[in-house]
Amino acid sequence: MQLQGQIAVITGGGTGIGLGIAHAFAEAGCTVVIAGRREEPLALATATWQGNGSLVHHCVDVSNRESVQALFDWVQSEVGEVDILVNSAGTNIPNRTLADMEPDQWDSVMAINASGAYYCMLAAVPSMRSRGAGLVINISSISGVRATALGGVAYSASKFAMAALGMAASNEVNVDGVRVTNIYPGEVNTPILEKRPQAVTDEHKARMLKPADLGHLALSIATLPATAHVPEVTIKPLSQEFS
Repeated sequence: MQLQGQIAVITGGGTGIGLGIAHAFAEAGCTVVIAGRREEPLALATATWQGNGSLVHHCVDVSNRESVQALFDWVQSEVGEVDILVNSAGTNIPNRTLADMEPDQWDSVMAINASGAYYCMLAAVPSMRSRGAGLVINISSISGVRATALGGVAYSASKFAMAALGMAASNEVNVDGVRVTNIYPGEVNTPILEKRPQAVTDEHKARMLKPADLGHLALSIATLPATAHVPEVTIKPLSQEFS
């Protein structure tokens, strides 16, 4: 129960990486708020949770600044001050090349992956700074370090933007006791694989990271002493090259 009494908000928390981190934080004693666009997976995740800690949910569209503010207003009123923010909401598109992608698809990916992280930090970080403590974890991607055809044009650009947001914000807020960490995962077996141009085989999925692996990593970062900071870290499957 290393995080007993702390409050964590995790976007994209109903499935995939976000849910894996939510489980790890709840087991460590956190009250965890999972947030996402779809009520059904959020409600299922909270209803089926039988571990330690508390798991609650609230809908949010991270691409909409008013929706994000409503989420954090609700958390402040019903749960308490946010100690940890995990920006795990993300999306991609099947047609990932510059030639095939439509402009509105670019706008949507950037709005969710990049602007969504900014809106959440805008809502959560001021209170952290005033209290002199807090942690933000941004789930970027290896595609936010090395642009690849697999990630695609819009996704890579959005994850580079998310990574730059985290690094620049960290340089600003660390003097106030707030830590910001960018995590760059390689391939993870999550529902976003359904948006790949080609179907992924079960054999390939078996070689990927699991959401629980990201939970272990995020928990290790969150339980470091307050004076220790991990600015960025890459995690990948053993069999995947960093390219």
